Amino acid sequence: MVGMRGKVTGRVGPGLVGEIMVLVRGGSEAFLAYPVNPGESFDIGQLVTVVEYQAPRTVYVQATFG
Repeated sequence: MVGMRGKVTGRVGPGLVGEIMVLVRGGSEAFLAYPVNPGESFDIGQLVTVVEYQAPRTVYVQATFG
């Protein structure tokens, strides 16, 4: 999971439990998402990169560059 890219489907930000969709095993799967840097936020449609994964369905994300 770490290093994979996903698309925000539920706003990610301080005090929020966001959601991202990641292409996994030939399909898309939803994960609960939090910003790795507490002050950041990501809007719906933005691409993010998974920095940390906590089973079964929680990820910490940062902005995707490039």
